[in-house]
Amino acid sequence: MSTTAPPTLLVLAAGMGSRYGGLKQIEAVGPCGETIIDYSIFDAMRAGFGKLVFIIRKDIEQPFKEVVGARFEKRIAVEYVFQELDKIPAGFSVPAGRTKPWGTTQAIMMAADAIHEPFAVINADDFYGAESYQVMARQLQSGSGDYAMVGFVLRNTLSEFGTVARGVCRVESDGYLEQVVELTAIAREGDHARDTASDGKVTMLTGDEPVSMNMFGFTPQVFGRLDEHFRKFLEANGTDLKKECYVPNTVNDMLVAGQAKVKVLHSNDSWFGVTYREDHAHVVESIRRLIQDGKYPERLWA
Repeated sequence: MSTTAPPTLLVLAAGMGSRYGGLKQIEAVGPCGETIIDYSIFDAMRAGFGKLVFIIRKDIEQPFKEVVGARFEKRIAVEYVFQELDKIPAGFSVPAGRTKPWGTTQAIMMAADAIHEPFAVINADDFYGAESYQVMARQLQSGSGDYAMVGFVLRNTLSEFGTVARGVCRVESDGYLEQVVELTAIAREGDHARDTASDGKVTMLTGDEPVSMNMFGFTPQVFGRLDEHFRKFLEANGTDLKKECYVPNTVNDMLVAGQAKVKVLHSNDSWFGVTYREDHAHVVESIRRLIQDGKYPERLWA
């Protein structure tokens, strides 16, 4: 059974871009000043998404709305929700000295009152490609209660300029996600890759592994599950000053608990993103080539 209700796109844009060194969410990469978010919204709208919800922080609200949000508010329904350090479940408190929010699981939870339909989650600083939005929109409008994730090939998502965090996936033969493990310091090593954990543990990777780039599809039912698992995270890590609750880890916990089925979707488009300032030139050149190939107009918003 399919549904005609257009899905919502939830854009995770609260990060500071600490490794990049600035608000990379509002930096131009297109020929007419477009940001990566512009291309994401352009692709989402033509795939049939009907509403945008931006997760931001209060301290970046004004520049974000002026530079990014204003472009879309006349084209599609837009809402803003805020991820803040002290927005945690009752019974928990922020430890003295903690300065950063609690990660992407907490960020998604902030949208519970704004989203009542199937929705996709994306990072503000990742370029996923038009086909990724098309396959996700079809899945979200299919009427299925299953969750979804667009998978990308690990070696195509690495930076030449430093380590990256990726959710490394194991996929069952039926196309459903079996396991996802968040590795936070993956570096290219020849044609392969390696992750070096903070405790010194090294994980060697072939580079062919499917990875999550935080492009997930959920039904609104997920908010209750996220709250449940975020509480468990806080019970175990609530006094830590830096540890974050990443959504791939939370999804994996739901899989282990038998609370979710996650269909792995595939896109033939290339992913690229900005982790470090040196990545910016590569993104600009990649978009220039896509425009040259007729995939995008010279000016997105006429």
